Amino acid sequence: MKYVLGLTGPTGAGKTDACGVAEELGFYVINCDLVARKAADEAACLDALSEAFGRDILNSDNTLNRAALAKKAFSSRDNTNLLNKTIFPFILKLLKEEIKGSESEKILLDAPTLYEAGADKLCDDVCAVLSDKAVRKKRIMLRDSISDQAAELRMSAGKPDEYYKEKTQNIIYNDKDKEAFKTEFKNLLLKLMGGK
Repeated sequence: MKYVLGLTGPTGAGKTDACGVAEELGFYVINCDLVARKAADEAACLDALSEAFGRDILNSDNTLNRAALAKKAFSSRDNTNLLNKTIFPFILKLLKEEIKGSESEKILLDAPTLYEAGADKLCDDVCAVLSDKAVRKKRIMLRDSISDQAAELRMSAGKPDEYYKEKTQNIIYNDKDKEAFKTEFKNLLLKLMGGK
């Protein structure tokens, strides 16, 4: 029986550190952002996206122009919702295939939009990593080499902490030093698996 843990939380909270801990404990980590990229390259998904956003999101060779799509998709909350509604079914299909095809008994889905995509239904447990806004902003600016303003925009596009607190009781805060967080997350994982 496979054990699937969903890992979610806002951008800059420190999910990457948590994934490293899970890998050390033998988890197979599925990066859902990479799965989303793969899904967006599939013909059926490209058709659905170009129908929703127009043919000008495609390059001359009919591949996806990610910058053109991003410009349209993130221009309003309605457009972001339309993007999600269009692409999530394709992502879920690929996730199910990857979980089924994995030889590992322990799988972690690293998914910023886990609930929005409905991928929480594929999980036995869900854990959310949260962090102080100022800490997150600093991390995002460093990670993506972007300005204070750009980091603010990215953060405001995401869900507030309350959203995650309402969805799962497995909340872990990443405001302390890295090692303290890793130890805390490791203990949470062991508790959740309960000897699985």
